[in-house]
Amino acid sequence: MKKYLLLLTLATLTVALNAQTPCEVNSWMKSGAWRNEFTKADAHKSLNVSEFYAQYHKNPDQWYALFQWLRTTDLAAIPKGKHPIPNSTLVASVEDSENQPLEKRNTESHRKKIDFQLVVKGTEGFALLDHESSTVKNPYDEKKDVMRYNFAPEKTHFFDVKAGQFVIFFPSDWHIAKLNNKKKNGDQQIRVIVVKMDYKE
Repeated sequence: MKKYLLLLTLATLTVALNAQTPCEVNSWMKSGAWRNEFTKADAHKSLNVSEFYAQYHKNPDQWYALFQWLRTTDLAAIPKGKHPIPNSTLVASVEDSENQPLEKRNTESHRKKIDFQLVVKGTEGFALLDHESSTVKNPYDEKKDVMRYNFAPEKTHFFDVKAGQFVIFFPSDWHIAKLNNKKKNGDQQIRVIVVKMDYKE
């Protein structure tokens, strides 16, 4: 029993020592330590910085490879399609696409992957679903790593992401992408880089 209590105490102490305060997390984010000298885009204000910090430190090599590739690649000129990211198992999907009305877009969340999306050209509309008012529409598909939802638009957070910004959706971020933006000129053409990062428990 004493041995069990000692192990429990040590485990609790380890968790406490490794826990980061919001101040430390925000300081890390502002320092740009995660950038690997990447300066072509900034995080959108919707980013869950604490989750980003945790995932980055659980899998630093993968995030390092991502930002190195983004830094050394001409994101405007690279052909659309799939591009393997060197020194990793990651694949960047370069998409020249068009935003669509809400009724034509699917909701989604993932369990195994993190959605990293960087807008290179245009303005992409996004939405984050309210958990309390949303219900499961299609059960989790393990092969596709996706779950779909019914949701209440009036309780959904809609926002635009401009060229030179990126968003990161973690498993708790139930979201919709490629929505019509709020621009008055009606320009819905976008170029976006999408990378599926590994989610670490």
